[in-house]
Amino acid sequence: MANKNQSSSAGKKYVKYGIIAVAVVVVAALGIWGLSALRGEKTVSAEEALQVVTTDAANAADLRIAVIRMDAIQTQAAVLKDLSAQRAKYEDKLRDELESRQKELEEEKTEIEESQDVLSRDALQRRIVDYQNRVTELQRDLTERAQSIEVSFQKALNEVQEKHLDPIIEGVIAKKDLSMVIDGRFTRLGQNAANLDITNEVISALDKKVSKVKMDTPQGF
Repeated sequence: MANKNQSSSAGKKYVKYGIIAVAVVVVAALGIWGLSALRGEKTVSAEEALQVVTTDAANAADLRIAVIRMDAIQTQAAVLKDLSAQRAKYEDKLRDELESRQKELEEEKTEIEESQDVLSRDALQRRIVDYQNRVTELQRDLTERAQSIEVSFQKALNEVQEKHLDPIIEGVIAKKDLSMVIDGRFTRLGQNAANLDITNEVISALDKKVSKVKMDTPQGF
């Protein structure tokens, strides 16, 4: 059935933007220059433009709709909780190292300040420059390693999305013969909306399929 095929495709496209990313549509207002550039173009009336639009529309009686809360899947699915814990472990390690190296730099700074009356001007300047270079190097190193943690985490999320979550949601859509899946973060459910939210079923199926996916070791660890 056409509606079913379209709904499966639509469901898949919806899921693609679930955990990994959210599509943001930005509408930019035309400036004065943009308006003046368009004045010479041929325009048509709204009625003429609407001639390309058909009268076909979905029949409510044929629609089967479900809600899925991607934020809940992120925080409750076993594999995603485990991935978050892996990322936190690397972040904690990086934070501990930062504190240790900051302490060393603070001690060196104190030594430089105390040696101002002992060292020659040129020697003092060399120590200050060396100290500043070490601070800059520390900042660069920590930034690159923090970015590496995020890259490894996102790669693992993509693997969960493509290999495990997508097939689960597509299977639920097919099994329930759904026409549409809506992001539950932007909906309000009434008391009579039984069987509308499929989040818990998706989480249960995902937990059964996979519980752990190992992150690649980030660079610098």
